[in-house]
Amino acid sequence: MEFSFDINQLFPERVSILDQTIVSGPKSALRPDLQAHIATVIDELGRASAKAQQLPAAITSASKLQTQRHQLYLLKDGESNRGRGVVVGFLKVGYKKLFLLDRQGEHVEAEPLCVLDFYIAENMQRHGYGLELFDFMLQHKNLEPVLMAYDRPSPKFLSFLAKHYCLTPSVPQANNFVVYEGFFRNRSGSPSSPLTDQGMYGFFGTSGRAGSSLAVCSSSLPPAVGILPVLPVPQRGILPQQNAPTSRSSFLPWEQQGPEPTVPSNRALQNKTHQPTGSSCQIQPVQPAHGQQSCWTAGQTIARSETSGGSATRTGIHRHTQVGQ
Repeated sequence: MEFSFDINQLFPERVSILDQTIVSGPKSALRPDLQAHIATVIDELGRASAKAQQLPAAITSASKLQTQRHQLYLLKDGESNRGRGVVVGFLKVGYKKLFLLDRQGEHVEAEPLCVLDFYIAENMQRHGYGLELFDFMLQHKNLEPVLMAYDRPSPKFLSFLAKHYCLTPSVPQANNFVVYEGFFRNRSGSPSSPLTDQGMYGFFGTSGRAGSSLAVCSSSLPPAVGILPVLPVPQRGILPQQNAPTSRSSFLPWEQQGPEPTVPSNRALQNKTHQPTGSSCQIQPVQPAHGQQSCWTAGQTIARSETSGGSATRTGIHRHTQVGQ
């Protein structure tokens, strides 16, 4: 979405976060003309979103944002429009007090973070901007999508959530909000998965090498169980074999520490290192931050698979998204 004024002057960052102050930076806070331009951008985005949803009136505007405790994430492309920048879309979220029903029909009072409006400009759709913007919000809020509520999402938005975050099926509600089973499991106090640690998993950052593996083991194993590393074939002779000559390699750690330690028989080693079938240790692939898809389940994150061709085709989504998947 292009404007006659310089978008980069209004929004210095690729993603700007606006609240009741409608200020995107120190410069706009001191200049009323820049604040007026920011209000114009918000109003135009709200009207475009309402038109795409076929709503009689916009649900997002500068005046509404000033009177509500909501946050608006605005995504720009600073290189387009001859370097003046264009607005790609926005995502509006806010906390709502809701009365929900769980799977057993029990009433649950909660105040979750809700997705209230989500829109990507028509000419910018199917380029991954919607997923980029949604992921930025999740990182900023340090939140999993399963713990959020969604205000009247369109079928395409529901498909977006199922595709990228494995959110399906939803728990039927009497109101217009959609929540998922993991929302209630988390509230009941079930432990979260260690895969939700962002720094370890590298979902939002560049930590983690592509193709590497991350072993996540539960604490159910007894501390006395020994785990020997699996060595490559050329190195499998470091441990002395039974009835083998007593010779040392110069790089053994016990080289200068007196007599060679006694090594149990092969059967004893096998018994010590034996793991029962169905071990709780699972290997999860770590994927790079870019060009990947993600699946979020109740309390855990599963790595996104690489998209073909090295570029991700994403869907621009809003609350009643009119964008193709």
